[in-house]
Amino acid sequence: MNRPAMPSPEPAPRPIANRPHVRALAALALLMAPLAACSGPVEEPPLAGATIGGDFALVDKSGKTVRFNDFAGKWRIVYFGYSFCPDVCPLDLQHLMQGYHAFAKTSPALARDVQPMFVTIDPERDTPQKVGEYTANFGPELIGLTGTPAQIAAAASTWKVYYARHDSKIPGNYLMDHSRAAYLMDRAGKPIALLPSDKDGAAVAAELAKWVH
Repeated sequence: MNRPAMPSPEPAPRPIANRPHVRALAALALLMAPLAACSGPVEEPPLAGATIGGDFALVDKSGKTVRFNDFAGKWRIVYFGYSFCPDVCPLDLQHLMQGYHAFAKTSPALARDVQPMFVTIDPERDTPQKVGEYTANFGPELIGLTGTPAQIAAAASTWKVYYARHDSKIPGNYLMDHSRAAYLMDRAGKPIALLPSDKDGAAVAAELAKWVH
């Protein structure tokens, strides 16, 4: 008597770990793990979330109205000071622009997307012509800005800048006391970091290289 043929048993399913596409994904994960470990967590900018900065309307050396938002899409360096400052302002601006020029040598394309700006807190003496002459000492890239006392006061308030006039015994002779900060703002105009203008150009260049992309 012929017995009916028994169906051939189906091959057992291959373990999931042995399937080709799973092995490929696992191998990719192993390759990417060292890269993730090397890159580490992304550092948050020191001024992230700070309520510093905003638009202003001032004038440049030619008397043309310049707004902070005119440079939207660019990184911006903003420093408040005055041209008659005897020591701090010229030293800070020297360090800022030395750092900017050093950064421009190593990263010229990125440097073209960085706009340095000097805003006076002494509009009485810092006329458009005066701020133009003053900023030219530090490099053609630095834009000098001034305005009416009300415009300067509004900009300083928005940027959390302190300043006050101190008269001397000589009529018409005075100094300006002011906060000392060089703000680095991103392409959207948000605060990123304070540039170390109180140190040297190398420190400023290193900070620009760290954040500007």
